[in-house]
Amino acid sequence: MKILHLDQNHALLIEQLDLLGFTNDTDYTSSKQAIEGMISEYDGLIIRSRFKIDKTFLNCAKNLKFIGRVGAGLENIDCDYATQKGVKLIAAPEGNSNAVGEHSLAMLLALFNKLNKADSEVRRGLWQREENRGLELDGKTIGLIGYGNMGNAFSKKLRGFDVEVLCYDIKSDVGNDNATQVSLQELQEKVDVLSLHTPETPLTINMVDASFIAGFKKSFWLINTARGKSVVTKDLVNALKSGKILGAGLDVLEYEKSSFENLFTSKIPEVFTYLMASENVILTPHVAGWTIESKEKLAQTIVDKIIKEFESYD
Repeated sequence: MKILHLDQNHALLIEQLDLLGFTNDTDYTSSKQAIEGMISEYDGLIIRSRFKIDKTFLNCAKNLKFIGRVGAGLENIDCDYATQKGVKLIAAPEGNSNAVGEHSLAMLLALFNKLNKADSEVRRGLWQREENRGLELDGKTIGLIGYGNMGNAFSKKLRGFDVEVLCYDIKSDVGNDNATQVSLQELQEKVDVLSLHTPETPLTINMVDASFIAGFKKSFWLINTARGKSVVTKDLVNALKSGKILGAGLDVLEYEKSSFENLFTSKIPEVFTYLMASENVILTPHVAGWTIESKEKLAQTIVDKIIKEFESYD
């Protein structure tokens, strides 16, 4: 079986597949049109987020048996059409869930303790202790929307704190010892912190808008390590200005390109300048799941799933 790799990943991915007898080719630079001209030669495709695998691409991939996405989500693939064509879809949400859980906790603690603000001030020779008095996480109620691999990982990180953890998910019976599943209404009534762990779907795009924010009984803190398009930035900014949202940790942004490799599709939106200047906002460049360890675990997860799938073809 021949596999085409469109993005660079951990070396073990190709090394192990070579040892298993797969033929591995790489093309990290050709255009999508050029790849469409050669993809019919391949049984497998490995991609991160270089470009969208749409109907046109899939129609060219006449012999494709599987697509492995070295990441958690599959939103850059037309999953329904791929499934219709008998193409197996493989993702690796297990590979970076621990990293996302740790990053979510780090953002929350940094916001509560004003770490970015205090660090910046001390570097400028300012020693403002009272202005940097923080909050403790104990006693707070944390709400998670989305309780799959990522939500579960974050809830595990919270076990060492005296907190109540609630989760809301469109699937039933996903709660466990680390989080109590509740309705969205109950979550909005109780939480002090909201953390998003949802994929990008029609249901989650623009989910956190003015109406959604207004539905919360208390002012709250927002953490988003999921997908940027889930939050309407202008509504977030208005809520920060009004105090309805007390602070935000954003690893993902509405303005990201679909490849996740660049920030803006055009010039910097004016509304984003408010976030950049806000002391109660922490911004990171879509790296919550981007650790040394997760790079290896993502690759290994894909290898293991390809092996399992290949055995079913054998």
